[in-house]
Amino acid sequence: MACGSPCCVRPEAIPAVICTPTPPLLNTDVGSSAIACEEDECCQKQPDSGVNECHTDSGNDASKKDSCCSSKPVDVELQDLKPPSCCEGKPSPCCDSSCIDRLALRECAAEGQESCCAPPRQSSVKKRHSSSRLSVVSCASGDSCCAPKASACRSTAKPRPGSIKKRSTDKAASCADACCDERISQETSASCCADASCGDKPSPSTACVDAYCSQEKGGIQKISEIEVDAARTVDLEMGHSGKEHVILSISGMTCTGCETKLSRTLATLLAVTKLKTSLVLSRAEFDLDVGTTSAVELMKHLERTTEFKCERITNQGSSLDLFCQGDPTDTVKSDWPDGVTEVKILDRKSVRVDFDAKIVGARDLVEKGWPAPMPLAPPRADLTLDAGATHVRHVGYMTLLSIVLTIPVLVLSWAPLPDKERKAITFGSISLAFATIIQFVIAGPFYPKALKALVFSRVIEMDLLIVLSTSAAYIFSIVAFGYLAAHKPLSTGEFFETSTLLVTLVMVGRYVAALARQKAVESISIRSLQSSKATIVDQGVEKEIDARLLQYGDVFRVFPDSKIPTDGSVILGSSEIDESMLTGESRPVEKFKGSQVIAGSINGPGVMTVRLTRIPGDNTISTIAGMVDEAKLSKPKIQEIADKVASYFVPVVISITMVVFCIWIAIGIAVQNKSGSEATIQAIIYAITVLIVSCPCAIGLAVPMVIVVATGVAAERGVIFKSADAIEVAYKTAHVVFDKTGTLTRGKLTVAREYPSASPGTKALLLGLIECSKHPVSAAIAAHLKTNGVTATTVSDPKNIVGKGVEGAFAGRTIRAGNSRWLQVSNDPLVQCILSLGYTAFCFTVNGSLAAVFGLEDSLREDALYTINKLQQNGISVHILSGDDDGAVRAVASQLKVTDSNVRSRCTPADKQAYIKDLLATHNPRRSAKEGIEPVVMFCGDGTNDAVALAQATIGVHMNEGTDVAKSAADVVLMRPSLSGILIAITISRKSFHRISFNFGWSFVYNLFAILLAAGAFVHARIPPEYAGLGELVSVLPVIAAGVLLKWAKF
Repeated sequence: MACGSPCCVRPEAIPAVICTPTPPLLNTDVGSSAIACEEDECCQKQPDSGVNECHTDSGNDASKKDSCCSSKPVDVELQDLKPPSCCEGKPSPCCDSSCIDRLALRECAAEGQESCCAPPRQSSVKKRHSSSRLSVVSCASGDSCCAPKASACRSTAKPRPGSIKKRSTDKAASCADACCDERISQETSASCCADASCGDKPSPSTACVDAYCSQEKGGIQKISEIEVDAARTVDLEMGHSGKEHVILSISGMTCTGCETKLSRTLATLLAVTKLKTSLVLSRAEFDLDVGTTSAVELMKHLERTTEFKCERITNQGSSLDLFCQGDPTDTVKSDWPDGVTEVKILDRKSVRVDFDAKIVGARDLVEKGWPAPMPLAPPRADLTLDAGATHVRHVGYMTLLSIVLTIPVLVLSWAPLPDKERKAITFGSISLAFATIIQFVIAGPFYPKALKALVFSRVIEMDLLIVLSTSAAYIFSIVAFGYLAAHKPLSTGEFFETSTLLVTLVMVGRYVAALARQKAVESISIRSLQSSKATIVDQGVEKEIDARLLQYGDVFRVFPDSKIPTDGSVILGSSEIDESMLTGESRPVEKFKGSQVIAGSINGPGVMTVRLTRIPGDNTISTIAGMVDEAKLSKPKIQEIADKVASYFVPVVISITMVVFCIWIAIGIAVQNKSGSEATIQAIIYAITVLIVSCPCAIGLAVPMVIVVATGVAAERGVIFKSADAIEVAYKTAHVVFDKTGTLTRGKLTVAREYPSASPGTKALLLGLIECSKHPVSAAIAAHLKTNGVTATTVSDPKNIVGKGVEGAFAGRTIRAGNSRWLQVSNDPLVQCILSLGYTAFCFTVNGSLAAVFGLEDSLREDALYTINKLQQNGISVHILSGDDDGAVRAVASQLKVTDSNVRSRCTPADKQAYIKDLLATHNPRRSAKEGIEPVVMFCGDGTNDAVALAQATIGVHMNEGTDVAKSAADVVLMRPSLSGILIAITISRKSFHRISFNFGWSFVYNLFAILLAAGAFVHARIPPEYAGLGELVSVLPVIAAGVLLKWAKF
């Protein structure tokens, strides 16, 4: 507590009615100077304004006891009251309560406090916001920051729905701007604003309520009620409202029930929206309303109600792990360098620093940013992988401990030891001790998880089956041992080996399943392609550094057979680069000056000097990894079926167990002529076996395990699935629609004809119009003109008109360049000549008159014909849509053997959308007419004019040729300019569906036969209860194997 006042203690709740007065501008402490505040938009200087009108009169009223700050009279002379420098020459409400951040800072600064309510040192922006917010809270609750005593400022009156009542009081001048009066709803004498009109006037901001009041000597303090719309009211305790994207790494999830528990727990919180969870990735992503709760509080709630461990993953900005030269807490509290946004303690020696790489570079931050040297800590694994590895290690240690404790119990029970019957009580006591340790240390964590899932999330999960079965076996063994100690042994004897072996085998199954899941995720980790070292060139000197220290402006050198550390542009040298790990292209790609290189690709024989364009935390590898993770987190519709089945699984198994128990009691008494106790013991054994042998984990993992592996395998082959839905339906594709230019063709247009021979001035004008356009046709014409030495003329306001061309103005004339239909010159003889030759016509008009026409030609991609033939062989209909002229489109369609009825030329974006809508409304040729299922339409394009069609199609495929793949709104992104990626996408989808089908089938078959065997349905075959714990291992491993084997499938 920096100032010794109760304001620094966080209020328990925001009162329904709060007192928010208008503070005076000036510091009224004796001997103090005016308080300077920062200049900002609320304090903009206005013309013809005098000095701020708010001041405190000297005299009797000024000498009266202030209710909020001072217990002694304060004499203030008028001439001593000088406004802050930022408020000179500005009228009210300059720097008054409408500027609530500065108001709160001034209140504390008036008493010489830097920030009486500020938490340990944060970034400058966060510190100001935090101190302002807490100060306002203290004022709103009646606890002045600097007052020796707090004023009662709260009301317990509840507002009616839809509004919140706030009270506004006129402010008494004091040493630190009193917040409120001592008594609510009573009139007290106070000094107020001089020369101001009396009235109640709310500020435009709902966060701070102004009260403009009149001042008469001995005046009356008035309290007014202001109704504020509850929807617009900001919770002052929680700070400003807004959405924050939160990513949590969850440790402790073992089965689909755990994921259901996690999602239900988060879904019950109103502040959480757009929730996504993944069992395989052990991750949760959602948007959080920070005006309702904070991420830290949410994580505490999650850990308390689920028994999971949570760690937040930072995905905004850059971060470094640094070693501290002392206590990490001191680093967190100290002043942070500019650009640092967050400092978090990792362990006793290191911290994680989040920073904006555009403000401060990583190397500058480490070398110059801190007063004391802070060396770079060793790189940590991806947090998701790290959390998974930690969980696997923990489960492994607990499994090992369980095995060590179980072996003595098995030896005492099964080994032919001498004098075994005479020492039965001694052996039983030893077994009881080991079994108790296993039950409470190893199986103990299952109890709170199962109970909290039942209480908080209303989920009956796998842990409950383990708890019921192991508890039943352990308790029954204790009862049997009690009879043995009383020299009245039961016929079955005590079987501690059953309860201990049961727990141990469950742990073995969970460890193997967790290890297999972790290895599967690690095997397709894209981030592992990132190089760890880089050689930078600084003033001609080469220096090897950690790749994490690369920053904007760096130039690095790439040596033969080394991995490129991050994206950049070649400025010196040439080489051939293997980009197969990112694009799937097996042939080396030639790079020379001006070429772009991609992080993770491998250099060939040459040496290149490269200028960095994207830092490691934001390069192509990071972007692709983020897109792949997004696909892994998404759930296809078939997953909803699996989740629903899994949610009913445990209750059904418990019901079956009860039926089995009753049946075996009846059989034991009526058929086997056993006593009631013997029949009950036999029924308990069968019930325990049924409980533990059943396993819903295989059902829960059937889909996500395959999706995780499939997205990684596709990414390795240059196909990025951005959603799991695309994987689910791609194999059902009935129609594939291609754009022509840049998709079926290379998009490298060349000028073949030029009519007429335009004057240099006309060419310069045309170049000025189109040089900024990125459309392939415009780019080809611009390149052609520049090659011929044309210099661009400046054109006013050039505008790209999608699907038509470019329009601008020059010297009062309208100039246009684009297709002949838009320019209405299709019938011109020069244009007809170009079209008749099968070229793409590009026309240029000045005030509607044709000034020039160009004929362009393009060549097909090498794999275009092969891809289309394969699609047609698989029964998929192929279509071509293009905005190009009819002759050029028909020529391409003829080469690719696409029927004329499936070809459309001169299409606008709206025409493409309409065509795809018509396809979606037609009968699915791959389904029977009775099914009436909408066909799956895949559209493949590469330009911005294809965006509408990409969105309209069932699956949008974007062919990408650059490093920035995140801009595409398509469902699938092809990382290399090859149409074979479409075949790969469809094949991966088909193989994934087959594996998902196998997983569902195996889950059904296993649980059916396992429950029948455990229940004793077969006369001569049953599963002993002590081995039932192997059920999870047997059920889950084939599911994981089916997914992992997708890595070696042929595509």
